[in-house]
Amino acid sequence: MKIETFFENFELFAEAPGAVARMRELVLELAMRGKLVVSGASSVQVQEFSDAKQSEFTTERNNENEPPYELPRHWEWQSLATVADCRASEKVSSESIKTKSWVLDLEDIDGIKGKIIHFSTFEDRNSLSTKAAFEIGDVLYGKLRPYLNKVVLAPKAGFCTTEIIPLRPTTAVTSEFLRYFLRSKSFLKYAAKKGYGMKMPRLGTKDLESAWIPLPPLAEQNRIVAKVDELMDLCDWLETQQQDRETRFESLSRASLDRFAEAPTPANLNFIFHKSYDVSPAELRKAILTLAVQGKLVAQDLSEETSKELIFRINKTLGESNGKKYDSVSENDAPFEIPDSWSWIRLGSISLKSESGWSPQCLNESREGSNWGVLKVSAVSWGVFKPEENKALPPGFEGRPECEVKAGDFLLSRANTEDLVARSVVVGHSPPQLMLSDKIVRFVFPKEIEKEFINLVNLSSFARIYYARNASGTSSSMKNIGREVMCNLPIPFPPLPEQRRIVARVNQLMAHVDQLESQLSESKSSGKNLLEALVAELAA
Repeated sequence: MKIETFFENFELFAEAPGAVARMRELVLELAMRGKLVVSGASSVQVQEFSDAKQSEFTTERNNENEPPYELPRHWEWQSLATVADCRASEKVSSESIKTKSWVLDLEDIDGIKGKIIHFSTFEDRNSLSTKAAFEIGDVLYGKLRPYLNKVVLAPKAGFCTTEIIPLRPTTAVTSEFLRYFLRSKSFLKYAAKKGYGMKMPRLGTKDLESAWIPLPPLAEQNRIVAKVDELMDLCDWLETQQQDRETRFESLSRASLDRFAEAPTPANLNFIFHKSYDVSPAELRKAILTLAVQGKLVAQDLSEETSKELIFRINKTLGESNGKKYDSVSENDAPFEIPDSWSWIRLGSISLKSESGWSPQCLNESREGSNWGVLKVSAVSWGVFKPEENKALPPGFEGRPECEVKAGDFLLSRANTEDLVARSVVVGHSPPQLMLSDKIVRFVFPKEIEKEFINLVNLSSFARIYYARNASGTSSSMKNIGREVMCNLPIPFPPLPEQRRIVARVNQLMAHVDQLESQLSESKSSGKNLLEALVAELAA
């Protein structure tokens, strides 16, 4: 396969993660292996090597390891020191630099595009310390590991920080070819292997000089550089097209969600799921929950018992159990409008009780078999109950049956990260002898409540905003929600039959989203596999 064919079929694997970046990498790798352009050369034309330098560097390097791959017969492996002077730059002090002189640091280099994005004068950057001088045409190489792909040609003379090494090519190699070599995958792997230092790994000058460089004749170097430039421009264009498409798709997806919110009909639902609009599964799940709790997902049935009548029956049950009274939800506390047959009410006003568990000093490992264990907050943080997320009681401790989790329990975490605190689940099945921790709260509801609907409300966007506003704790990695805050959560409350219809509809739609997400994942995986297969075929 030709590289042109590879680019012509870009759409086949465009959805693969990092497709354009992988293509840039492939172009450079093919270029450095002599597979990018057709060559008519029969012998290498390496010029003006110093025998002394050749002996000093290549002998040492050959004793260490062999070149990384085979080259065309008319190419030749050389040590970098034989084709470029890595020590030509003069180290100078700040005092010797004129204030109008040009200075450069790593942040001024675009590693992806291989371009200088900002040039300043020393007058602007007088906080910089020791500097190295460079000349027009020098190859400026960033030697720190996070910036190993930051390689550019100097368009004018100036000064740079010591994190940048100016390389001055000999007549054996062009500056442009050397620049592309320093950005190639094989050299980056070498640089990463040779880097030293813990906090900010870097490549030493001696190791840079000892690196192998594949060297074709000068005429072929020029043809390779021209072809790489052409293909990199094509990569830029493809990247721009991808970004434009993503912007258009984002606008279309928002429009499709808005359309469904205004009229949640089957036709508009199919409009959301249309593959052309690329609505993310996460956005779909969020939109479905929002529509569900606003009363826009299923039709209201005016013949059913109203929510006010349902609340009256619940209050009778709560009165018999001496339930605590909570303030009504005012218009200011209600975050959105609800159907006339619905009511706003506090979570605590429709629950029989709430309780926490027990958190002794447990073992680090999970329990064995059916021994007693204590649930971690991760058991209730991800929308699905995960009983395997537990810690074993230490020897000599007896379990507390009153803290045991049962099927049908409605559980919330009261302590977790900013994103996960107060997440909830309804327990489907729980193995015996698993206990609540004191960081998990269990709410008990009367039979007139559909717990799955309350769970949908608690997981919706407006509930997340409510908890974020009322959470305590200064660190985003650990927030706390008091039980009183949970009990005061405003609940948009429909009639009981409608609660059940909403839950059924949400489950149906979420299954559809799961299927869509699986298809998207398979599509990306297929694109990735195809990309890797094509890359392997080209690089073989």
